[in-house]
Amino acid sequence: MPYINIKTNKNVSVKEEALLRQKFGEAISIFPGKSEIWLMFLLEDGCKMAFKGKTESSMAFVEIKLYGEVNPAASRKMTGRACEILKDVLGISPDQVYVRYEATENWGWNGDNF
Repeated sequence: MPYINIKTNKNVSVKEEALLRQKFGEAISIFPGKSEIWLMFLLEDGCKMAFKGKTESSMAFVEIKLYGEVNPAASRKMTGRACEILKDVLGISPDQVYVRYEATENWGWNGDNF
């Protein structure tokens, strides 16, 4: 039950969006027990964003939400991979990316909770 939300000030093409979905879909398996099969992916491009008081640079904010716990070693590895993906696909420098993790014990799906 992972969820990834990427907000960026860049305008993302259909091809880039598909590549991001694919690469993040593969990367989510960094977390034990997580896979693309249950991944919900949301991309919000063209956002009005500022980082360090500036709006000129390309930037991104990535939220990764997980059912259960967030493994610290896996999250460290995922941050590196997320920054790598954003640099490769969108040309966003890793120093212009924040990644936030959130774990929850309450996760609903299909009219009930896990």
